[in-house]
Amino acid sequence: MNRTSEYRFTIIIPVYNEEDNMEKLGEVLADYLPKAAVRSCVLFVNDGSNDSSLEKLRALCASRDDFFYISFEKNAGLSAALKAGIDYAESEYLGYMDADMQTAAEDFNLLLRDIEDYSMVMGIRADRKDSFFKNAQSKIANGFRRMMTHDGATDTGCPLKVLHTDAAKKLPLFKGMHRFLPALILLQDGGTYREMPVRHFPRTAGKSKYHLWNRLAGPFADCFAYRWMKPRYINYRIGEGNIER
Repeated sequence: MNRTSEYRFTIIIPVYNEEDNMEKLGEVLADYLPKAAVRSCVLFVNDGSNDSSLEKLRALCASRDDFFYISFEKNAGLSAALKAGIDYAESEYLGYMDADMQTAAEDFNLLLRDIEDYSMVMGIRADRKDSFFKNAQSKIANGFRRMMTHDGATDTGCPLKVLHTDAAKKLPLFKGMHRFLPALILLQDGGTYREMPVRHFPRTAGKSKYHLWNRLAGPFADCFAYRWMKPRYINYRIGEGNIER
């Protein structure tokens, strides 16, 4: 039984080798859920961690009725983990947050406030707490992506996002797609998004999984894949029929 259908909002959290963050992350999320704007649960996606993250996830989910997890047999990457979370979420809305706790779960309430009017509401790291080098890489990547996709998005690297689950399930998913969520939402008939400033914090435990290649070179190549896909994206609306979905 997929119990995420009992909630209005599922928070998807991909986890890859975050053993040092798991205990604190569980505390943060347990503190947030009673304060959530709508009834909410958490779905962890273990991306084939080779540390003790999975063991700690099992313990967290055994201690909370509103914590759930799935685990990959081997590492498949952030986009695959996000896709799996989308595939398994059955709530009205779903959200996305990284396990590094550089964003605040409480800020989901800011995004949920406007989600009825948009397909997606996403955060912007207004006062980003990363190194100059990391910020410069992101600025270059975001500028190139905007030029190629014309999505107008300020900060697609901010992991704090809320989407209508039915819109999320229509996304054409591929490796690297997590950087293109605004552009992919705009491909949908009537797809819209809104940006809102959210808090950002320095990483205090664990290590970043990103480096020059997957922050710059990979996204550059993905932009060309998006340009190829854009005129080929399929939209349709059912006029009538005698079967329900």
